[in-house]
Amino acid sequence: MMTLLTDFTFLGDGKGSGSVSAQGWVIIDGGVIGDMGYGQPPTAIADEVVDCSGLQLAPGFIDLHCHGGGGASFTDGGDAALIVAHTHARAGTTSLMASLLSGSSDDLLRQVTELVPLARDGYIVGIHLEGPWISEHRAGAHAVSALRCPSTAEIYSLLQAGEGHIAMVTLAPELEGGIAAVRHLVEAGVVVAVGHTDGDEGATRAAIDAGATVATHLFNCMPPMTHREPGPVGALLLDPQVTVELIADMRHVHPSMLEVARRVAGAGRIALITDATAATGKGDGQYRLGSQDITVLRGCARLTHSGALAGSTLTLGAALQYAVDDAGWPVADALMSATATPARALTLGDRGRIEGGLRADLVLLDAGLQVRGVLRLGQWIRRPTEPA
Repeated sequence: MMTLLTDFTFLGDGKGSGSVSAQGWVIIDGGVIGDMGYGQPPTAIADEVVDCSGLQLAPGFIDLHCHGGGGASFTDGGDAALIVAHTHARAGTTSLMASLLSGSSDDLLRQVTELVPLARDGYIVGIHLEGPWISEHRAGAHAVSALRCPSTAEIYSLLQAGEGHIAMVTLAPELEGGIAAVRHLVEAGVVVAVGHTDGDEGATRAAIDAGATVATHLFNCMPPMTHREPGPVGALLLDPQVTVELIADMRHVHPSMLEVARRVAGAGRIALITDATAATGKGDGQYRLGSQDITVLRGCARLTHSGALAGSTLTLGAALQYAVDDAGWPVADALMSATATPARALTLGDRGRIEGGLRADLVLLDAGLQVRGVLRLGQWIRRPTEPA
């Protein structure tokens, strides 16, 4: 199946270089980008020609941190996970990480085992264990009763169950065995993220030295940075090896702090994430986040029993708009933070940019950055003529 997209504007050429005024074309052949250019498209016969006048073409979004959407959560098994993946795909996220919350060893083993077939079939790019090896003092929406220090035996059993598909683990390095766990996971090819930590700058730097390369939702669930104690925020922001996750829903992080992070780390080190819950795409109401009840009111998700923030109702497309409209980011920087940077963090070299030979994971946006069309591996998830 060969598809020709014509008369769109490249948004950043897929490489974060800014919008290009000339009209472009792309040929998609066999799920990959076959050729691309400006002006008049080639006369080669295509099975489908799609006029994209008035739209902008961008790489498909990549979300490193997502718990749910469409009324379902990744903790609820394979069928629920497919609902989550489809919900976010229609909103432009063509590569999605399945994030699990802290739980018992048995629960996590079951959840990981149920997600492996989806990772194997490409519906998710991998499994993210956000806990249980995190600080009870910075638990956020995690049940404190489910938290514990890392052990080699538990790490080994979960990695075995994951069959190579556990792609990222968030942990608090100050816990007993924390730095050893970082080394063990990195040696196993897992990306380690520092998060839900009550540690100081020293503990964070030790984790980075041991191989940690991601900051889980920077600023949230970690000590704040002060002029006498930079804490984990300072260490993670300043280290050039670290990719910094940010939840750009204008609730978790103030717009000015989003801009501070961008100016310090640069778009090449920032990954916009959703931290989305089951409520994403469904609206206000009562939901579950792991073992916790959450209440969503006016799009804001909070733990029912305490009122603490509990994930978000974001899509990455909405995060892109917030970063541009509310935090004042250049479009090219926001786009890079939703595409090329998360791809690089997970070493996904076949996506995150618009180049010949890469996966045809593409998003069509209107002038207001609203998602209008989505292609994943060259197949339409949502055509430009379809409603949201």
